[in-house]
Amino acid sequence: MDRCDALIVGGGPAGSTCARALSSAGLDVIVVDRRTFPRPKVCAGWVTPPVFRDLGVTPQEYGAGRVCQAIRGFRLGLLGRPPVEVDYGRAVSHGVLRSEFDHYLLERSGARLVLGEPVGGVERAAGGWIINARFRAPVVVGAGGPRCPVARALGLGGRGPLVAALEAEFRLGPEGRALCRVDPERPELYFLPNLEGYGWCFRKGDTLNVGLGREDARGAAAAFAAFVDRLRAAGRIPAVPRERVRGHAYRLWEGAARTLVSDGALVVGDAAGLAHPKSGEGIRPAVESGLLAARTILVARGDYRRSNLEPFCAYLAQQLGPGAPQRSAFAAPVIRVAARVLLGVPALARSVVLDRWFLRRGEAPLSHAAPG
Repeated sequence: MDRCDALIVGGGPAGSTCARALSSAGLDVIVVDRRTFPRPKVCAGWVTPPVFRDLGVTPQEYGAGRVCQAIRGFRLGLLGRPPVEVDYGRAVSHGVLRSEFDHYLLERSGARLVLGEPVGGVERAAGGWIINARFRAPVVVGAGGPRCPVARALGLGGRGPLVAALEAEFRLGPEGRALCRVDPERPELYFLPNLEGYGWCFRKGDTLNVGLGREDARGAAAAFAAFVDRLRAAGRIPAVPRERVRGHAYRLWEGAARTLVSDGALVVGDAAGLAHPKSGEGIRPAVESGLLAARTILVARGDYRRSNLEPFCAYLAQQLGPGAPQRSAFAAPVIRVAARVLLGVPALARSVVLDRWFLRRGEAPLSHAAPG
């Protein structure tokens, strides 16, 4: 039996960030993941400034030998209506390739890595947990995404608004580069009329990512195909290879309406359903929840009863905010009118949609959410 101080299931941004924080504090940490790294990962890869700050690395340091596309503005609007241009005149975010980003975070975690091994057994044992009948730890962190085996085995994570997304990421050849009119420094966002989802085009160097996410999963494939056809007809993008299209789903943060801890166990990132309710951003909540989970574990000082891990939920609620608002059919017409105003005036699109919803400017830094 291989023993450790903490075992993390899932080597994505949430798991690797948690592992690094625990390893840096002197704990013996094992990360188990069913995939080997670097792994293919289709994702818009939008990294907001607090992510690099929380990771303790600058975009310039990370970008040495990796794709780290500076974002200096946006092209956004309602689908089917003329978009507006917003120019910040400086880098306000960056875009990464998730295959590179995730591999980088895992390699620097300082944990013992067990890759290419699915987790099929999660058993409670005296003083902790036994994973796959060969790892034993007093505390386990579920960071395995929306279908995390720890979350499923323990009934953690809970329900919440589910976003269904389809996207494709592919390299642009000479012909594709000539046909692609998406500015690498200016991603394009196209919102649905009811604001229950949006499509995007994001060019990161010679790699193009195109996707559509919405809260209604019905007809997702047809909606994505129509979105791509609209972009091609407008001359924005080249043809999207069908074999590169991938689908996935994730849950939006709903505040306190979640069960995220148990005796000796926590779930983080997409396993906890922490995507931002306005933008769907998942990388920043993943990193923040990984750090908050590590802090909670360290403060517990080896006593991992549920009561000692419950503060993790309060830290998340304080950091991520109240969560997704409840919608009603009555509000739909009002939302449509508000969307036309917000996305039709550049100043409002910048101050509300981009600054408040996507860049989340003015929010408290992570250090305010939990003890160091």
